[in-house]
Amino acid sequence: MIDPLERWRRYGEKPDYAGLLTYGGAPYTQDPAELAGFDVAIVGAPTDDLVSDRPGARFGPRSIRAASCPPGPHLESKVDAFEELKIVDFGDAAVLPADPAASHAAIEALVGQVLDAGLLPVVLGGDHSIAEPDVRAVAERHGPVGLVHFDTHTDTGREVFGVEVSHGTPMLRLVEAGKVAPERYVQIGLRGYWPGEETFRWQADRGITSFFMHDVGRDGIEEIVGRTLAIVGDGPVYLTVDVDVLDPAFAPGTGTPEPGGMTSTDLLWACRTEAAELELVGAEVVEVIPTAVGSADVTALVADRIVREILNGIALRRRSDG
Repeated sequence: MIDPLERWRRYGEKPDYAGLLTYGGAPYTQDPAELAGFDVAIVGAPTDDLVSDRPGARFGPRSIRAASCPPGPHLESKVDAFEELKIVDFGDAAVLPADPAASHAAIEALVGQVLDAGLLPVVLGGDHSIAEPDVRAVAERHGPVGLVHFDTHTDTGREVFGVEVSHGTPMLRLVEAGKVAPERYVQIGLRGYWPGEETFRWQADRGITSFFMHDVGRDGIEEIVGRTLAIVGDGPVYLTVDVDVLDPAFAPGTGTPEPGGMTSTDLLWACRTEAAELELVGAEVVEVIPTAVGSADVTALVADRIVREILNGIALRRRSDG
């Protein structure tokens, strides 16, 4: 176990730009035997071999760690997730360039180690195809899970450019494999020009709920989140956030940006609320491309705050349960 804060401990905090790069300065290990006693493990899934448009999400995990702010109390919730939860950075899965099958197997195995140790995994992507190994690992241990899915796209395509395993197809594959309970599956933030009517008919036949951006705009994010909580209900839930759910003004660095999206204010509140109110068994943030034109570290910063809000929500729920 490595403590990145050790040399700065007497000062109370470490400069963001110094020392070993871990999420929020969390302790680091690659040994599953050292996970005992922790509550949450940060896992990196740096792969983007299955994107249909802009590549670069393989650099997402590193950029999110670099953008992660130091521990401290959230000014609204008054919660310091790093005080109330024991958080460890478990490093990256052993992905292989140009071998998505091997990469997915490595991701599923690493997430499985976290779950077997009794921790909640929070995965930093990577393109959205990583949802398939992530959710498979969770469902293997919890049974079919509910799914809260923030995204511009449904990712329930049968294929993309004739390819069945893609960042546009994981949710269909998970539903058809029995890993996600479709009646407890809610999509939030859909907009744009894909997919078509056939895909939405497939979803409707299975009871999947879709909230479009015009629903969010008309009814407000609090109403949409309230309906989501009622639909998902009790039982294990996985939370997946594709940063392209945000308007490109807030997250320019992503593979398939679509104007007209959510604000970061609404998304951050929604993530914290969902994590606080639901029986979360895993979460992920995907499709961050820090090298995209105009991105700088804007998208990585918002991705870090998404993770931090999820952690705050988990801490709030455990506080209320305890």
